[in-house]
Amino acid sequence: MLALKALHISMVIAWFAGLFYLPRIYVNLAMVEPGTPERERLLLMAGKLYRFMTPLGILALVFGIWLWLGYGFGGGWMHAKLALVVLLVGYHHYCGRLLRQFTAGQVTRSHVWFRWFNEMPVLVMFAVVFLVVLKPF
Repeated sequence: MLALKALHISMVIAWFAGLFYLPRIYVNLAMVEPGTPERERLLLMAGKLYRFMTPLGILALVFGIWLWLGYGFGGGWMHAKLALVVLLVGYHHYCGRLLRQFTAGQVTRSHVWFRWFNEMPVLVMFAVVFLVVLKPF
Protein backbone atom coordinates (compact mmCIF):
# COMPACT_ATOMS: atom_id res chain seq x y z
CA MET A 1 0.00 0.00 0.00
CA LEU A 2 2.89 2.40 0.63
CA ALA A 3 4.11 2.04 -2.96
CA LEU A 4 0.59 2.82 -4.15
CA LYS A 5 0.49 5.87 -1.89
CA ALA A 6 3.85 7.03 -3.30
CA LEU A 7 2.52 6.61 -6.86
CA HIS A 8 -0.62 8.56 -5.97
CA ILE A 9 1.36 11.44 -4.45
CA SER A 10 3.74 11.52 -7.42
CA MET A 11 0.89 11.65 -9.94
CA VAL A 12 -0.89 14.36 -7.94
CA ILE A 13 2.29 16.47 -7.86
CA ALA A 14 2.80 16.06 -11.60
CA TRP A 15 -0.87 16.82 -12.35
CA PHE A 16 -0.74 19.93 -10.17
CA ALA A 17 2.35 21.13 -11.99
CA GLY A 18 0.20 21.21 -15.14
CA LEU A 19 -2.75 22.79 -13.32
CA PHE A 20 -0.42 25.54 -12.09
CA TYR A 21 1.35 26.20 -15.38
CA LEU A 22 -1.38 25.86 -18.04
CA PRO A 23 -3.43 28.84 -16.78
CA ARG A 24 -0.18 30.82 -16.62
CA ILE A 25 0.23 30.17 -20.34
CA TYR A 26 -3.35 31.43 -20.76
CA VAL A 27 -2.36 34.71 -19.06
CA ASN A 28 0.31 35.16 -21.72
CA LEU A 29 -2.02 34.08 -24.53
CA ALA A 30 -4.56 36.70 -23.45
CA MET A 31 -1.86 39.35 -23.84
CA VAL A 32 -0.66 38.59 -27.39
CA GLU A 33 -2.26 39.42 -30.72
CA PRO A 34 -3.83 36.69 -32.88
CA GLY A 35 -1.70 35.35 -35.70
CA THR A 36 1.66 36.20 -34.16
CA PRO A 37 4.44 33.61 -33.89
CA GLU A 38 4.43 34.08 -30.11
CA ARG A 39 0.74 33.18 -29.93
CA GLU A 40 1.27 30.09 -32.08
CA ARG A 41 4.15 28.97 -29.85
CA LEU A 42 2.05 29.50 -26.70
CA LEU A 43 -0.85 27.56 -28.22
CA LEU A 44 1.51 24.72 -29.09
CA MET A 45 2.91 24.71 -25.54
CA ALA A 46 -0.57 24.78 -24.00
CA GLY A 47 -1.80 21.93 -26.19
CA LYS A 48 1.20 19.73 -25.42
CA LEU A 49 0.95 20.47 -21.71
CA TYR A 50 -2.77 19.67 -21.62
CA ARG A 51 -2.22 16.38 -23.44
CA PHE A 52 0.63 15.53 -21.06
CA MET A 53 -1.14 16.44 -17.81
CA THR A 54 -4.44 14.70 -18.60
CA PRO A 55 -3.09 11.13 -18.21
CA LEU A 56 -1.29 12.21 -15.03
CA GLY A 57 -4.58 13.44 -13.59
CA ILE A 58 -6.29 10.21 -14.58
CA LEU A 59 -3.55 8.16 -12.91
CA ALA A 60 -3.78 10.34 -9.78
CA LEU A 61 -7.51 9.61 -9.64
CA VAL A 62 -7.08 5.88 -10.29
CA PHE A 63 -4.43 5.51 -7.57
CA GLY A 64 -6.51 7.66 -5.21
CA ILE A 65 -9.62 5.52 -5.72
CA TRP A 66 -7.51 2.39 -5.23
CA LEU A 67 -6.20 3.79 -1.93
CA TRP A 68 -9.68 4.84 -0.90
CA LEU A 69 -10.98 1.32 -1.50
CA GLY A 70 -7.99 -0.19 0.31
CA TYR A 71 -8.13 2.02 3.40
CA GLY A 72 -11.87 2.59 3.53
CA PHE A 73 -13.99 5.69 3.78
CA GLY A 74 -12.18 7.76 6.41
CA GLY A 75 -14.62 10.36 7.72
CA GLY A 76 -15.88 13.86 7.06
CA TRP A 77 -12.47 15.17 6.00
CA MET A 78 -12.44 12.61 3.18
CA HIS A 79 -15.81 13.82 1.89
CA ALA A 80 -14.51 17.39 1.87
CA LYS A 81 -11.34 16.27 0.08
CA LEU A 82 -13.35 14.39 -2.53
CA ALA A 83 -15.50 17.46 -3.15
CA LEU A 84 -12.32 19.44 -3.79
CA VAL A 85 -11.02 16.71 -6.11
CA VAL A 86 -14.26 16.91 -8.10
CA LEU A 87 -13.74 20.68 -8.28
CA LEU A 88 -10.19 20.11 -9.61
CA VAL A 89 -11.42 17.67 -12.25
CA GLY A 90 -13.94 20.31 -13.36
CA TYR A 91 -11.16 22.93 -13.40
CA HIS A 92 -9.03 20.61 -15.55
CA HIS A 93 -11.87 20.15 -18.04
CA TYR A 94 -12.55 23.88 -18.10
CA CYS A 95 -8.87 24.43 -18.92
CA GLY A 96 -9.37 22.14 -21.92
CA ARG A 97 -12.42 24.13 -22.97
CA LEU A 98 -10.43 27.36 -22.69
CA LEU A 99 -7.66 25.84 -24.81
CA ARG A 100 -10.18 25.04 -27.56
CA GLN A 101 -11.51 28.61 -27.32
CA PHE A 102 -8.00 30.06 -27.56
CA THR A 103 -7.27 27.87 -30.57
CA ALA A 104 -10.48 29.07 -32.26
CA GLY A 105 -9.76 32.71 -31.37
CA GLN A 106 -12.93 32.96 -29.26
CA VAL A 107 -11.55 33.97 -25.85
CA THR A 108 -12.87 37.33 -24.67
CA ARG A 109 -11.52 37.38 -21.12
CA SER A 110 -8.60 39.58 -20.12
CA HIS A 111 -5.20 38.56 -18.82
CA VAL A 112 -6.29 39.90 -15.42
CA TRP A 113 -9.14 37.35 -15.29
CA PHE A 114 -6.70 34.59 -16.15
CA ARG A 115 -4.34 35.77 -13.39
CA TRP A 116 -7.15 35.22 -10.87
CA PHE A 117 -8.18 31.96 -12.53
CA ASN A 118 -4.56 30.80 -12.17
CA GLU A 119 -4.77 31.03 -8.35
CA MET A 120 -7.66 28.59 -7.87
CA PRO A 121 -5.67 25.31 -7.90
CA VAL A 122 -3.20 26.76 -5.38
CA LEU A 123 -6.02 27.45 -2.93
CA VAL A 124 -7.54 24.01 -3.47
CA MET A 125 -4.13 22.37 -2.98
CA PHE A 126 -3.69 24.12 0.38
CA ALA A 127 -7.14 23.00 1.49
CA VAL A 128 -6.55 19.38 0.41
CA VAL A 129 -3.15 19.19 2.11
CA PHE A 130 -4.56 20.55 5.38
CA LEU A 131 -7.51 18.14 5.22
CA VAL A 132 -5.27 15.13 4.59
CA VAL A 133 -2.66 16.02 7.21
CA LEU A 134 -4.91 17.36 10.00
CA LYS A 135 -8.05 15.25 9.38
CA PRO A 136 -10.05 17.91 11.28
CA PHE A 137 -13.39 16.09 11.19
